Amino acid sequence: MSVNVLLVTPPFTQPNTPYPATAYLKGFLKQQKIGAQQVDLSLETMLALFTNKQLTRVFSLVSGNDLELSENNALIFANRYLYLERIDPVIYFLQNADPTFAHIICAGSYLPTASRFAGLDDQDWAFGNMGIQDRAKHLCTLFLEDLTDFISTTIDPHFGFSRYAEQLSTSLSDFRPIDVELTSGQTFIDEIYLNLLEQSVITNRPALVCLTVPFPGNLFAALKCGQFIKRKYPNIKVAMGGGYCNTELRTVAEERLFSYIDFLCLDDGEAPLLCLVEFLLGKRKSTDLKRTFMMEAGVVQFIDGAAELDVPQRDVGTPDYGDLPIDRYLSMIEVPNPMHRLWSDGFWNKLTLAHGCYWGKCTFCDISLDYISRYEPVSASMICDRISEIISQTGRTGFHFVDEAAPPALLRDLAIALISRKIKITWWTNIRFENRFTPDLCKLLHASGCIAISGGLEVASDRLLGLIKKGVTVGQVARVSQAFTQSGIMVHAYLMYGFPTQTEQETIDSLEMVRQMFDLDIIQSAFWHRFAMTAHSPVGIDPPAFSVQIAGPEFAGFAHNDLDHRDEIGADHAVYGPGLTKSLYNYMQGVGLELPLSEWFDFEVLETTIAPDFLSQVLASSSSEQPSRKDALVIWLGGEVNSFICDSNEEIHACELATINGTLELTVDSNTAKWLDGFLPRIRQHNYKRTQLAELVANLEENTSHLFSDFSRTDSWNGLRNHGLLII
Repeated sequence: MSVNVLLVTPPFTQPNTPYPATAYLKGFLKQQKIGAQQVDLSLETMLALFTNKQLTRVFSLVSGNDLELSENNALIFANRYLYLERIDPVIYFLQNADPTFAHIICAGSYLPTASRFAGLDDQDWAFGNMGIQDRAKHLCTLFLEDLTDFISTTIDPHFGFSRYAEQLSTSLSDFRPIDVELTSGQTFIDEIYLNLLEQSVITNRPALVCLTVPFPGNLFAALKCGQFIKRKYPNIKVAMGGGYCNTELRTVAEERLFSYIDFLCLDDGEAPLLCLVEFLLGKRKSTDLKRTFMMEAGVVQFIDGAAELDVPQRDVGTPDYGDLPIDRYLSMIEVPNPMHRLWSDGFWNKLTLAHGCYWGKCTFCDISLDYISRYEPVSASMICDRISEIISQTGRTGFHFVDEAAPPALLRDLAIALISRKIKITWWTNIRFENRFTPDLCKLLHASGCIAISGGLEVASDRLLGLIKKGVTVGQVARVSQAFTQSGIMVHAYLMYGFPTQTEQETIDSLEMVRQMFDLDIIQSAFWHRFAMTAHSPVGIDPPAFSVQIAGPEFAGFAHNDLDHRDEIGADHAVYGPGLTKSLYNYMQGVGLELPLSEWFDFEVLETTIAPDFLSQVLASSSSEQPSRKDALVIWLGGEVNSFICDSNEEIHACELATINGTLELTVDSNTAKWLDGFLPRIRQHNYKRTQLAELVANLEENTSHLFSDFSRTDSWNGLRNHGLLII
């Protein structure tokens, strides 16, 4: 007897790449010899909806309902034949199947336009640089967003482009509002994804359906799926888990939830899912489940009696994307923010380098929860093995490493392994702006395929960074950002306003720091987030320590995470949001960097106390050649050495070195030429063996007449360092 498992991503997540939860679980179950399939209902629903056939139904329903249409909806309805004619070619183009079609799309008369195109002229700055393919993707995205607005305002108010009924699921302490909607019948969109779900159930014949809920916008559709299965296929059990559950539903006591699902699992899913399978096979008692809520004796019970520990990160296996329709995902550009473009454009294989966060101290973060607190890295060799296996599954070489904060030492080892094993990938990840990201490490990461990083600058105030326990200063962020930028890696900064006790002065000074970073071109992308207090962060656990008070909501049995709070010391943070957003939009264009900060606000603000050249002075004062430890690794990113005699006494040699920046020519004595010819190939990137700086020093001094302390001050050494000799 066996249990077949169907892993489901409910609508809606980003349409350009699969959310990785089901792929991770399938890879693990495959290792355990448990049958598993996965379906991305998020993608499948989008593809089923945005077709000539379904949009014909949409327009027929609107016509039949005799609705009074807004001016914008009336325009779309009047152009319905154009939308019907162009929808299939647009989807085909967004699947990267017909790139030459971009010329017709960009010609200006192909796509019908409605309200989403209103601000297009203001975005010409971005697409003039990004090219015709990107502009065409953006235009097609606006075309789909216009249709989404039409659908949501005429026949299905829950529908959103990458979320569904999200407004019902945000800060949902009381289950009643979503319960009412779930029992009110099926909407047009519900019908589409439930039909797709049924097809998958009929095909795969599962005994257990697992619904992942990473975001609030997935909750309603997940419960609708559970409701459908329990009504029509009562013998199939339904489990739910994912990021939303792990943060919001840790104290759930709502009995009505379990009329839609049978089990709710928390945190990493591998061990709880394995226990569930054994329970359904009769090999385990219900009291021995792991981190699982279920109904027992008419009440909600949390059961965590399993003796087994969580599955170590090294043993979870390789994510399995094999049965997902890789070629059908949509490559889209919603906004011209460079980092947001990476999130929505192109297929990215998602992979975790290390479980949890190696820092684990930030006071706004859910550091009390397992997904942050349990830090467990994987070896660079194993990561490379998984990368190679995923490439063979998907045929795609783009990777998003989805870590909370990728550790510098592990990134170094991974970069070395990728280069030495000649694994060619393009990748990006999230980091902390810490000093271990030296210019040389950044060059190595770029050489291994890194194109972008994102990191939390948060509140650009040293006082508040200290209160947050971020472990960085604004000056340090600037230096690290410069190192990444000068290596050819794009930098995106997460920005925060409204942290407890943040004053108006600190808000304005933070904006000035951000302005200077854009002016110096050490960050290229950023986004402001309003601080949100969560129940599992140090701020939420001990508000008085941060001079704030909890102001609700009262827990009513369902979700418990987002907390309202009163801040008697800080500024009225809500009023600053529009001005901060407007300034950042312009700074990313290179516009308005010379304007006083008051120009971005429609009320009077304080003058900044930050000197206009503060960060330029910080960068100028940092040493270009940092002292290196003797156990630092040395790597040569360049090529072979071509040495020839250039004087009659055979004492002086001219050395030509192929480097990443062109040819480097050095004039050195014969012993040094021989040393270069013998030593650089040993530390060359593609036949690299771990060599420490101490070995380089000893080898140089043994084979030449130079002391390293003297040689390191020569033009020859500086030339090598500037053309690819890295000390990390």
